[in-house]
Amino acid sequence: MYIFINILYMLAAFKWGDWRNWKLYYPTILFLIIGDFLYNFLLYKKTMWLFHDLILPNHTTITILAMVVSYSATVLIYLGRFPDGWKKRSLWFLLWVGIYLCAEYFNSKFGFISYHNGWNIWWSVLFTAIIFFILPIHYKKPLFAWLLSIMIIVLLLSIFDVKISEMK
Repeated sequence: MYIFINILYMLAAFKWGDWRNWKLYYPTILFLIIGDFLYNFLLYKKTMWLFHDLILPNHTTITILAMVVSYSATVLIYLGRFPDGWKKRSLWFLLWVGIYLCAEYFNSKFGFISYHNGWNIWWSVLFTAIIFFILPIHYKKPLFAWLLSIMIIVLLLSIFDVKISEMK
């Protein structure tokens, strides 16, 4: 399933991604990847979700594939075609949140993602919205985006009662 999803992201990136300006988006791609690495590292012992697949062997393999392909494609398209005006930006934001949530919903229904330790699809709705809200902020004001992200991470660690002793 995840190989198919990443092929779709790759094809979409080739068709709609702003490849001419990829260097401008590279820091934001890395920002998104680092966020996922932080999740996987900080919550190694108390995971909120795990990916499963019929072909790929484990969560780590699936996550690395997503980091390299899906996240790069997402940023190249999402920021590369980011519209002017709040109405168009809001619709663009909702479209991308919808794309990610539809994929997660179907993955959940078919057993390709499982939730743990109090996480559920509703937390994913909030978290996905936060991601797509922060990406353009990082593109324009990276330090501010890092500050927001750190505050959100601390808040989520507190909400889900993740103790430092539970970290790897």
